[in-house]
Amino acid sequence: MTGVFSPSVPDLPLTGLAVPDAAFEAQLREVLRSDVEFIAIIGEDLAAAGGKRVRPLVTLLAAQSLGTLPDDPHWNDVLRLSVCVELLHSASLLHDDLIDDSDKRRGQETAFRRFGNVVSVMSGDFMLARLLGELSTMPRSPALTREFGRAASVICEGEVLQFQVASYADYSFENYLQVIQGKTAALLELAAQAPALLLGAGEAECEALRVFGHEYGMAFQMQDDLLDLFGTEAQIGKPVGGDLHEGKATYPTLLLLGGPHDAEVREILERRAAQPGDVERVLTLARQERADEQTREEIRRRAAAAIRALDVLPPSPARRALEALAQREIQRPH
Repeated sequence: MTGVFSPSVPDLPLTGLAVPDAAFEAQLREVLRSDVEFIAIIGEDLAAAGGKRVRPLVTLLAAQSLGTLPDDPHWNDVLRLSVCVELLHSASLLHDDLIDDSDKRRGQETAFRRFGNVVSVMSGDFMLARLLGELSTMPRSPALTREFGRAASVICEGEVLQFQVASYADYSFENYLQVIQGKTAALLELAAQAPALLLGAGEAECEALRVFGHEYGMAFQMQDDLLDLFGTEAQIGKPVGGDLHEGKATYPTLLLLGGPHDAEVREILERRAAQPGDVERVLTLARQERADEQTREEIRRRAAAAIRALDVLPPSPARRALEALAQREIQRPH
């Protein structure tokens, strides 16, 4: 069941570990199988596009860190669980692309651009329905279904809150942290904790993996947000300053609010960086006030907390790989 992981997630100690490979892709295709051509095409595009598969990777590594390996009789359930995690992620991306009016996803035309809003939304709902079907036949199905449902509700709340904050100009660290919990951390928290629930691990192990997923997810999204302002178009694959253009105050921008440049930055956010030079001005102020360094320090703190949470688990190659995932957020260029 081991395989070579995508080169899009380099420098991880994955040798000898089970990762999302051909068996994972085959299971994903099987779950997405449909006689309706448009749904089948979207499902095949999802399977063929690949991507980093970070969330199912976390699920497989978490199971291995608990001592369940590919030769274990429970491994097929672990593999199915990793597919369920990817289904929830993919359904949310289909909906996000429509909400964000995105033209491209992983270099391909987005589903709603190709097939229209109805097909895109219903295909996402189809994935959620298939996910529920898979969960219903797994060991400890009630606990797993409850956690998947909780994660899905947090994802929805985070997406709506993000728009609410921009509409009301209600900028705060509290709101920002709730938004990124929904955007990223909730699903990584689920990805890490779900194998512990499936395998009947102890409360300490469940909590350790939950905290790991939460802190890793928060660091992951903070790094994305930092690069949106301080990165380059070549690094992030889109123009910098996208969050400012959408009226979103991320961690480095929030550090400027409440300070000497509060009024100016708030005006730029409220007009969604519509004037020439707005993004460059916020970037200049953020560097001047060392908001980039303060954000990186918070990312380091979150990554360290994720790694520290894993101390409950015995040392293993899988645990080291999870630690490396969190550690790489400190230097991740994209």
